[in-house]
Amino acid sequence: MITREQIPEVLDHQVYDAEGKKIGEAGHVFLDDVTGQPEWASVRTGLFGSHETFVPIHDAAMVEDHLEVPYSKDQVKDAPHVDVDQGGHLSEQEERRLYDYYGVDWGGYGQETGRTDTAAAGTTGTAAAAGTAGTARSRTGAGGTRGRDRDEAMTRSEEEMRVGVERQETGKARLRKYVVTEDVQKTVPVRREEVRVEREPITEENRGEAMSGPEISEGEHEVTLHEERPVVETEVRPVERVRLTTDERTEEETVEGQVRKERIEEEKADDKRRRRR
Repeated sequence: MITREQIPEVLDHQVYDAEGKKIGEAGHVFLDDVTGQPEWASVRTGLFGSHETFVPIHDAAMVEDHLEVPYSKDQVKDAPHVDVDQGGHLSEQEERRLYDYYGVDWGGYGQETGRTDTAAAGTTGTAAAAGTAGTARSRTGAGGTRGRDRDEAMTRSEEEMRVGVERQETGKARLRKYVVTEDVQKTVPVRREEVRVEREPITEENRGEAMSGPEISEGEHEVTLHEERPVVETEVRPVERVRLTTDERTEEETVEGQVRKERIEEEKADDKRRRRR
């Protein structure tokens, strides 16, 4: 349950659903005129927070630096649009519509016995609170003033464009390893033996060997020849490590939009002269 002391922690902080999905940013907190406790929060959703919806925060809780509500992100984003009056109140009719949408019992929170539908009959939330005690339930924006306490000044408001960034997926990159076969040529020297006939004359030194055999005979002598042939084999060895990494590059983009501003004119009944402020 959110208390009045936690309102500064809620305002302008992120709102998450029960599944941990970010819904948007809390813009305003509305109090119950009967109990004075926080009852509703407005949540800015969409691009740049252009869309604002309401969510009950009676059963919400602050988790670290954000508000967590027991409703889904889609349920909050699709909630009925509600126009808040200049006094910062939710009318009873609008509140009934929101409670019905969220499936919350209207009499479950802050209701006093004997409540009638005075506000539903056309009385504003502030006027109803000033009437019969406990006859109506309305919501006052946190930090605002009740209608009966307001001065005669007119508030001028204007929109301010907020530009933010959101991170989105643009594509995927992957590494894929596959095998290719290449033709490789290498030159290697090889040796082989060839037969060469050597003839030497008979000398005194080799005469004994030459005369050791029969004088006339037949015979043969055999020599084994050798040669080298190329032998090819492969060996696997690692050559490098390859990985994917990302680099961030910052670029500037110009964003254009439209904002609305209120203007206050002074009009005198006598001369119809106007002065702009």
